Amino acid sequence: MNKFSCLLVDDEPPALEILNHYISETPLLEVVKECHHAMAAFEYLQQHRVDLIFLDVQMPRLLGTELLRSLPHAPKVIFTTAYRDYAVEGFELGAVDYLLKP
Repeated sequence: MNKFSCLLVDDEPPALEILNHYISETPLLEVVKECHHAMAAFEYLQQHRVDLIFLDVQMPRLLGTELLRSLPHAPKVIFTTAYRDYAVEGFELGAVDYLLKP
């Protein structure tokens, strides 16, 4: 059974921990990398392909939406954020889902 490779991008360690926990409970998903800001994710994606990005929106230096816009061949994206305000923009950018953090 092939697993879908996942990149987690969030500047909050507790959020990464929670995502890792739920993904580990999902047999078809595998976390291949965690990044604490969008620039690190951008650099990683220059050298590696992933199937799915769990992407926070509000991060230092570069918003998650800006990262997604900068990728010429973006993988599927699920935004994970505490901000409802970016939902429409996220879906306009092709997000497959939009999860609100508590």
